[in-house]
Parts: sequence; C-alpha cells; structure tokens
Amino acid sequence: MSETINVAEAYERGRTQFMGIELQVAPGALVPRPETELLGRTAVEALRRAHLPSPRIVDMCCGAGNLACAIALNIPDARVWASDLTDGCVELARRNAASQGAETRITVLQGDLFEALAGLQLEQTIDMIVCNPPYISESRLKGDRASLLMNEPREAFAAGPYGLSIHMRVTKDAPRYLRPGGLLLFEVGRDQDRQVATLLERNDAYENVSVVLDYAGAGRVVMAYAKG
Repeated sequence: MSETINVAEAYERGRTQFMGIELQVAPGALVPRPETELLGRTAVEALRRAHLPSPRIVDMCCGAGNLACAIALNIPDARVWASDLTDGCVELARRNAASQGAETRITVLQGDLFEALAGLQLEQTIDMIVCNPPYISESRLKGDRASLLMNEPREAFAAGPYGLSIHMRVTKDAPRYLRPGGLLLFEVGRDQDRQVATLLERNDAYENVSVVLDYAGAGRVVMAYAKG
C-alpha cells in the first residue's frame, strides 16, 4: 500500500515509525516510507523460512538504516552490514542502530555501493542483500516529481535517465558477495517491476526471479536467488 508521508513534519518531530519501530530522522537522509515496509516484511519472511543460523545480510543504500534495524530486530541472530554514500545517512543509520540496541549486530559503512564492503572478506558469504535504491529518473525529478527535492537530498532519488542506474549496478556486483542460493531483493518504483525482473533474468548469475505485489496490486519488490 503506497501511503503519503509528510516529510517536513517528520523532520520537525525528528522521528518516524517503520515496521513498528520508532526511528530517528534528519535532513540529509530520506524519511523511511510506509511502502518500503513491503521490502522489509518480504526479507524477514524469507529469512524465517530459511531457518539459517546467524544469517548475514547487507542493506545496500541503507538511508536512515530502517531496513537494517527492522531485520536485526525481527531476526535476533542476524548480522547486518549497512552501506550508504553520504555522511548524513551513515551518521543517522548508526544512531538508529544504537537507539535500537543493535549496534553490535549492525555495522554501518560509507562508500559507493559495494566499495564500502571492500577488505571485509564478505565475498560469497552473504545470505541476503536488500536494496531500496534511488529510482526516479532525472527527467521526472525536473518534472512531476520535482517536489521531492524540496526537503530531501537529491541522492535519495536520482537514478539516471531511466531510474534504474543503481538497480543495474547492484545486479552486476551482488553475485560477488552472495553465497550460492543467497537472495537479492529490490524495492522498485511503480511500473519498474518488469524492467528490473528482466534485468535479473538476463544475468546468468540469478535464478527464480519473482515479483511481490503491494496491496494495490502493483509490483514493488523484485527478488532473485544467486545460482548455486
């Protein structure tokens, strides 16, 4: 279910709710959206079905750390590495992990996508990568979605000419980190599900690509397994 959120009001309060968790918000990081809870719930359900001992998760483009916190609190033995590019996101995600008492299980790193994980020897060990990337095209940010930039950082939305530049990069690089059978999950914008599913289907590193629908019947999460 796509719901509107009053960004200015959330910044003024300094907090918001996400999957039943109260999180801090601050200018410089995207305010977590209710629709992203579909990605969080899908990830938690998949981890519960897998019954993995101490699952290892990467939250790529972590923003405020909402997905990292929600997964860590719902999967008590999970170990999460969260990554984002900007100082504002990294600082806020670390604060949120600490406020939830999860700072020993959530490591927040700064860098350009998977560059943040370099040197940690995580290759082929990750059970799940969740990613809520920027997915608004440059033309829409200049047009009908220009209002998004009034309060929140451009980096949270801009994703190249088609809104898929980050999906493409993560799809390409994720197999280096996922173990065989590991799961990659994306949030996608409205009407992007087929494009992102095709992107994964055309990459020989993945199999069992599927789309998860929201309450309105729109495909908002796309997921695929690393071939084993």
